[in-house]
Amino acid sequence: MTAVEAGEAVTVPSESGAAGGGEGGVLGRAYRALTVGIVSVVLVIAFEATAVGTAMPVAARELDGVALYAFAFSGYFTTSLLGMVLAGQWSDRDGPLASLASGIGAFAAGLLLSGTAGGMWVFILGRAVQGLGGGLVIVALYVVVGRAYPQRLRPAIMAAFAAAWVVPSVVGPLAAGAVTEHLGWRWVFIGIPALVGVPLALALPQIRRRASGPAGAGDRAPLDRRRIRLAFGIALGAGLLQYAAQDLRPLSLVPAAAGAALLVPAVRGLLPRGTHRAARGLPSVVLLRGVSAGAFIAAESFVPLMLVTQRGLSPTLAGLSLAAGGGTWALGSWVQARPGVEPYRERLMFLGMLLVAAAVAAAPSVLIPAVPVWTVAVAWGFGCFGMGLVIASTSVLLLQLSAPEEAGANSAALQISDALSNVLLLAVGGAAFAALGGGSVAGAATASGAHGSHPAAFAAVFLPMAGVALLGAWVTTRLREPARTG
Repeated sequence: MTAVEAGEAVTVPSESGAAGGGEGGVLGRAYRALTVGIVSVVLVIAFEATAVGTAMPVAARELDGVALYAFAFSGYFTTSLLGMVLAGQWSDRDGPLASLASGIGAFAAGLLLSGTAGGMWVFILGRAVQGLGGGLVIVALYVVVGRAYPQRLRPAIMAAFAAAWVVPSVVGPLAAGAVTEHLGWRWVFIGIPALVGVPLALALPQIRRRASGPAGAGDRAPLDRRRIRLAFGIALGAGLLQYAAQDLRPLSLVPAAAGAALLVPAVRGLLPRGTHRAARGLPSVVLLRGVSAGAFIAAESFVPLMLVTQRGLSPTLAGLSLAAGGGTWALGSWVQARPGVEPYRERLMFLGMLLVAAAVAAAPSVLIPAVPVWTVAVAWGFGCFGMGLVIASTSVLLLQLSAPEEAGANSAALQISDALSNVLLLAVGGAAFAALGGGSVAGAATASGAHGSHPAAFAAVFLPMAGVALLGAWVTTRLREPARTG
């Protein structure tokens, strides 16, 4: 794979001006409309993630599906794997416009399906439809950044994506908690699709003008049917493994074996060669994205449930315990976007993974009654700062190492690593949670704050994820190829 800077072969407006303003800045005249449009898309996704996470424990309890709690998250990530590969192919052939519009439509449809579900499996199906849309959207956004912005502005737009999470991180849990307590959790899911129209109106005209059409010169590339088959294989394999992990019986070895047989060749075909062994350069960038996101998201998914069932918090307060993380995540992304940071990027990413590991390891300390509940909020704030350093930097490094015609496929690989790691680590965490009786804690917390019977089920989720984050710290030492001499 040719490692060239993606911005060099992409037609863009003049690069003159500062990153924050002027003709060539992300908020200058040349880029302002596009920046506001795509950041608005991220804003809606962020509001959905923070609001749905707050309502999820109540939804699972009312649908009698706490034992399937991990499926509500992994179902989203499983189908997003398929969406990501489709988006990579679609964007490289025709540009990111159609992928983005279709993805937002599927995203809204999935929310409506979950919001009207009468049982937990229908709820999970809605999450799966939503995940397909999310996969189409996120890869399309990365392709837009690679095509429409010069290399010097990409750290700034990635920081803007992170900043778009700040307000939803504060307002989302508060609003979702209030709606859940007074109107019901269903209105959280049904209400969010109303926000979709604004990002579409802002973003699509600018994307059509700046980033439409095939990436290369001449005719568009033929459809890679092999990658499409691999995409179905990776999604189906991940789903089978997740199912086997939740059904802890000897018979579950059959879907587990079938899932592994589908997943292994699909992963090897869709990710850069050498990803599994942390080969230097692009493979390690892709691997780090998966390790960091998977460990953090798998742990974060259980934080609200732990606070509601073990410490008796309301859904609003449980969601707000993670609110500060939006601001610190944005701060970490802002730090990595500073012009003088580039020579120290890998060191900052190493520090970021250490902060993530420490935050995840500290979270289950609130299972001890004497530990204040706000400990989780403080720890998660530091962890999110670390994630801001790491996630934005992996995106920047990926675009630096990708040729223009490879931006869609490589962006898809980055997001596949992210989503697949989420699925697999949620499967591992969900299996440990179920094996130690986690599914029986739905009604264990009383209004007075009495604790559930199985706090060890939560510890079995958080502590292994802290170990995975430490592995990510080692991967940060392999992000650049060694300098050649002679």
